[in-house]
Amino acid sequence: MGGIVELDLHGKNTYQAKVAIDAALRRAKSGTYRIRLIHGYHGGTALRDMIRREYAGQVARLETGIDPGVTDLVLREF
Repeated sequence: MGGIVELDLHGKNTYQAKVAIDAALRRAKSGTYRIRLIHGYHGGTALRDMIRREYAGQVARLETGIDPGVTDLVLREF
């Protein structure tokens, strides 16, 4: 794993998503500088809100782009 790791969270509840994100953070190697979380938003914002609440202080920063259904956990600056 290196660079940007993508994790699709569609179909997961907040607990399942948190377990998957925590596992991805543990597996992240030194070459991984961001984890891209694809959570969607048409079905609601529970996953997005959980990500912002739980991981804001654990990573360098959170980043949202043009797509409101994606949040990047920036682990270190590239």
